[in-house]
Amino acid sequence: MLEASHNNELPVIPGKRYFTIGEVADLCQVKAHVLRYWEQEFPQLSPVKRRGNRRYYQRADVITIRQIRSLLYDQGYTIGGAKQKLNGEEIKEDTSQYRQLIRQMITELEDVLDVLNSPVR
Repeated sequence: MLEASHNNELPVIPGKRYFTIGEVADLCQVKAHVLRYWEQEFPQLSPVKRRGNRRYYQRADVITIRQIRSLLYDQGYTIGGAKQKLNGEEIKEDTSQYRQLIRQMITELEDVLDVLNSPVR
């Protein structure tokens, strides 16, 4: 099971559909070249590629990258160990991912509440 030790320090994932590699690097606090390397090592990462081979990551990709980051940086797994851990576990069973999704939902619901409570012009 993944620990959420440093996930609390990571910024909240904005409510967008696609993210550039630079945005994902900032959200996950890793460098862009690390993300490109992880794409080669982890088949779970498959960003959409558009014109000029530009990568566009989805929310699930960002959460997976945070999982990989936690395994490698926080828990001390090797690349091979992290691969086994990700392949051996169902992502849905991961409590840190649940926490991240819950935090994201709370943020989005608060945004909706702000819109609903704003005066009509």
